[in-house]
Amino acid sequence: MIHEKIFELSFVLPCLNEAATIRECVEECLLAIEETEIEGEVVVADNGSEDSSVEIAEKAGARVVRVAELGYGNAIMAGVRAARGRYVVMGDSDMSYSFREMPRFLERLREGGDLVIGCRMPRGGGVIEKGAMPFLHRWLGNPVLSWLGRRLFQSKVMDFHCGIRGFRRDAILKLNLSMPGMEFASEMIAKAELAGLKVGQVPVTLRVDGRGHPPHLNTWRDG
Repeated sequence: MIHEKIFELSFVLPCLNEAATIRECVEECLLAIEETEIEGEVVVADNGSEDSSVEIAEKAGARVVRVAELGYGNAIMAGVRAARGRYVVMGDSDMSYSFREMPRFLERLREGGDLVIGCRMPRGGGVIEKGAMPFLHRWLGNPVLSWLGRRLFQSKVMDFHCGIRGFRRDAILKLNLSMPGMEFASEMIAKAELAGLKVGQVPVTLRVDGRGHPPHLNTWRDG
């Protein structure tokens, strides 16, 4: 019987036509693993890319999982199920987040946290580089929806829609998350709070993304 190697941490990166940035993302994840001196891996959950994203990711050192069911949530959960790490750090494949900030998440998880959300907002210690977040998202959409989430689910999370977060793999799998699209991000926090998981946050930096095409997020539909 062949036993798969178990890691302390898996990076899970959803990917859809990210040929311009996926190599840098994978390399940054591997560098973070090396710097932290842990056993880790990078899993790219490809959601039907029609460019060279898959080939680039594999050459950079990632393990690619093909995900037929379209949608951000579907891609993330397929990657999580395929991951071999006790902990998972998920993040977008457009270089908008620094994966070298992974130790902040790992520290909280090692201390007993179940879900650790990144906080981009300056009032939570985060940094938003100039031009990294649209005006409407920064000053209306994200603050209002995050406030609503805190009220509805008695949560202390300040940035409900931050795309980089870490969690215990087994704890998140038990939540049976099912939202296929961008609403998955809110579902994760809501169900974690309702289940009584230990939810925390750490400050992160939001960078200007490096993709050469419009973002997959649709302001009004996804909001």
